[in-house]
Order: sequence, then structure tokens, then C-alpha cells
Amino acid sequence: MEDSSSAKQGEIRRVCQIIKVKPSALEEYKRLHRNVWPGVLATLEKQHIVDYSIHYDPDHSLLIAHFKYLGNDWETDSKLGLADGETRRWWKVTDPCQETLVEGSTGSTDEKGWWKDLEKVFRFEGKV
Repeated sequence: MEDSSSAKQGEIRRVCQIIKVKPSALEEYKRLHRNVWPGVLATLEKQHIVDYSIHYDPDHSLLIAHFKYLGNDWETDSKLGLADGETRRWWKVTDPCQETLVEGSTGSTDEKGWWKDLEKVFRFEGKV
């Protein structure tokens, strides 16, 4: 899932997650993400999240998310979305498009998580 278990100031934490997208909801999900609500983007910035992307795997109906965390208090910052009303409303719109791979999870507000965190097994940082 991450590059480090406890990010310190100046460290980058890379996070990769997956979730299934309902094929019948794929176009709606894409439409929503062409115009992400400004308050949702502002919360991501408050969380010190940058370089966030979501990719689609059509063979497995998977969404694959990757982002970088640049803060120094992951535990606190990762919970800011839960406290933000607009982000919670966004999740009410996007969660029905998805099927979690986290056993027992009921939605983005569930403490178990909605997107499944992936373990990093390799990273190459080449020189350009």
C-alpha cells in the first residue's frame, strides 16, 4: 500500500488502492470524475494528497487509484474526508457505482475502508 509505515515531514507516502466498478455505472462514474466537485478537491489538498489518479481495468472492472501523501500526520489527515460534508455527499453519489473488495465494508465512511489498499512489492525510480 505505502512506501513507509510512518511518514515524516519531507517523506512521500505513495498509496495504491483498488475497487470494482459496476459495469452499468462506469459511464456515470467517468462523467462524475470529469467534473469533481471543488470542495472534494479542496479536501484532498487539505489532506496533503497530490498526484492523484484513477485508472480503469476493463478486463476485471477494476478502478486502480494511486496518490502521493506529502503531510506528516497520515492518521489525522486521512480522516479529514470523513469530517467534510461535501466529500461525504460525493461518496453518496460515487459509492453506488462501486463494489468494494474490503470484506464487510458498507461504504466510504466505514472504518474498514471502501477501497482496498495494495501492498507495494516493487518500485523503480529511474533517472531522466
